[in-house]
Amino acid sequence: MIRPLLGVPLIFLIYLIPSVSLAESGGAAVDLRYHWVGYYTLIVTVLSYVVAMTEDLHHMSKAKPMVLGAALAWFAIFIEQTLRTGDGGGLTHVFEMDLATYAELFLFITVSMTFLNALTERHVFDVLRIRIEAWHLSYRQLFWITGSMAFLLSLVVSSLTVGLLMGYIILSLAQKNVRFAGMAGLNAVVAANAGGTVSPLGGISTFFVWQQGALQFGEFFTLLIPCVINFVIPGLLMHFAIDAGKPEPSGDQRVLKRGSLGVLVIFIMTFSITVLANVFLSMPAVLGMMFGLGILQTYAYYLIVTEPRDAKEEEKAIDIVKCVAGVDWDTLLFFYGAMMIIGALNYIGYLSTLAQMLFHEMSPTLANILIGLSSSSIDNGTLMYAVLEMHPTFPKIEWLLLTLTLGVGGSLLAIGSAPGLHVLGLMKDRLGGGRGYTFTLHLRWAPAVLLGFFGAVFALQMLKGGLW
Repeated sequence: MIRPLLGVPLIFLIYLIPSVSLAESGGAAVDLRYHWVGYYTLIVTVLSYVVAMTEDLHHMSKAKPMVLGAALAWFAIFIEQTLRTGDGGGLTHVFEMDLATYAELFLFITVSMTFLNALTERHVFDVLRIRIEAWHLSYRQLFWITGSMAFLLSLVVSSLTVGLLMGYIILSLAQKNVRFAGMAGLNAVVAANAGGTVSPLGGISTFFVWQQGALQFGEFFTLLIPCVINFVIPGLLMHFAIDAGKPEPSGDQRVLKRGSLGVLVIFIMTFSITVLANVFLSMPAVLGMMFGLGILQTYAYYLIVTEPRDAKEEEKAIDIVKCVAGVDWDTLLFFYGAMMIIGALNYIGYLSTLAQMLFHEMSPTLANILIGLSSSSIDNGTLMYAVLEMHPTFPKIEWLLLTLTLGVGGSLLAIGSAPGLHVLGLMKDRLGGGRGYTFTLHLRWAPAVLLGFFGAVFALQMLKGGLW
């Protein structure tokens, strides 16, 4: 219940802020903040978030209330426009602008998850896990290896997908050591969020900043040292709470399936082309990703037509359609609802009012840190999209700070980020409630994670010469 309860005051704070003029707000054609449509949309927003963030209590997926809430909010706006002017068609382009932004995010994440599903289906990660087991490492060494893997993978793959993958690998390595599973799961969540903050390919909030042109691709790597510090500080504090023993070899036997190397090469090529084409050609990132998906589909067809008769399991071709179907649709639909609701609040004028308070009536640095801390309970992608919709006039250093605090702030609570939610759900399914990585375990180590948060902020300040 913590997550929605923290979000509710933020929504109603918008209503309590003194009015600004319509010219300042740059929002709706008429001021709807004190209109029934505005009040109605606030109520719909709060109810949607409360239902979405308490899915563990009622077992309704978080996407359902958000998609419904977005539709209800925009229906009210279109009805008001039609009653007032006789034609709601003038709103279509406003809605479609938000939809176009979501479509780019949707395609980018879908392709990213499809590649990861393809690599998983070809047994690439199973073989990697077995190779790690063969090294006969201690639990403490595995703790750092799995965390480092999560950090590095999140540089090129969506961190929400990395969370699920690393949870699976950690459970396999932990065997019956539930405490290690929990601590390594927590470490992987922190690492995935930190790694995803360094690269726009790995985090939804960073992707939004890159997509809107607030920061160029190379500028994100200024955050590398702060994000490493954010990962290392809590890791060092947790290190001595890990069992010093070694797990027994599981005895699993897996071999790479035919075409696994080709899928891996296409995966690397796709992300390389996406970045280079964006940097040198200013090409939208989604175009490079879709190019890679086309190559992967063509390669899959080649594997089908060259499949041996009476093929063994490891010789069978890959089915890309099944890899696409395995994408986390619940999360993707959740973001549709969240982004459309934010678009509605922006049109009504609430975001401009909130921006006036955050970025004009207080220090932008303080505002960015507070926004980052709030991402412990409100999804960071949603928050970043909301800030971008406010159109703040930031220098580069403030965009870097906002990107850093929103990216790593989600690690403060288990429910603060997509990797945390994925690992929570996976360990609950595999180990049962209250075992392994849990909300309570994460809360117990929250002070260590908070120390890493401020350590990262301090490191960025030092790298930029203490400009704040």
